[in-house]
Amino acid sequence: MHQFFRAVTVTALAVGAADVWLATDLAAAQTPAATPNAWSPARLPDGQPDIQGEGFWSADIGTDEADDIEKGSDVLHAKMAGRPVVPSDMIVDPPDHRIPYTPAAAAIKNRRYENRHHSNAKLRDPIARCLLAGVPRFEFLQPFRIIQNPEYVLFLYQYEHAFRVIPLDGRPHLAENIKLWRGDSRGRWEGNTLVVDVTNHDARTWLDQAGAYHSDALHVVERFTFVDANTINYEATLEDPKAYTRPWKIAFTHRRTAEQGFELLEDACYEGLQAAPH
Repeated sequence: MHQFFRAVTVTALAVGAADVWLATDLAAAQTPAATPNAWSPARLPDGQPDIQGEGFWSADIGTDEADDIEKGSDVLHAKMAGRPVVPSDMIVDPPDHRIPYTPAAAAIKNRRYENRHHSNAKLRDPIARCLLAGVPRFEFLQPFRIIQNPEYVLFLYQYEHAFRVIPLDGRPHLAENIKLWRGDSRGRWEGNTLVVDVTNHDARTWLDQAGAYHSDALHVVERFTFVDANTINYEATLEDPKAYTRPWKIAFTHRRTAEQGFELLEDACYEGLQAAPH
């Protein structure tokens, strides 16, 4: 790993913005995002886009959506919160912006939501106990930095000092019986889009603070489309035959921070920490 870091060359990126990729049923009513492959980034010697840089990226979404992917569209959640159903902007498919749970998975999700403030910490969101988040939740928790060399793309997150090492060499996934809190990522390039295939998930991770559920059969395909030097259009398709009746998709934009002197802070966390939001 130390050799990997020594091999990395960091370059600077600029600041800007772009629209989030939208679902087909909404596209006609919205301004379309920039053409994914219109930008011509610098290239590494092996030809892949050079996406590394001094800057830091953050998800352009509200706190409510990060805490609850369905953003109140879950009927039980809306009823308990005493507010009307509000469609989620993050879920772009299916058209009703709802996670397509099986009945058994919906029951688990609802039980988690009811127990989210339980005195037994093991019934609450695992990140309240300083445990790692899963994928795709990592992508909307806190700022991150991208570092790259020809064999890997490395994501460094502020949350929990966490990182994801994404091999680009076509190696197979780990054995099916090995389950990881961050899953097992494998990457490839399609033009300016980094496609990341993530398997081997641990079913104990929550997708959000409201208890959104997946099983250990979750399969996530992420697409990081570098629209320009300033903007990443992010989308993730989640498929899980044990938990969902069909695949579903989230999408939003990552923006590079414009704050001068910005840096990743120490996110100190320890077992037993009394996290106020939880």
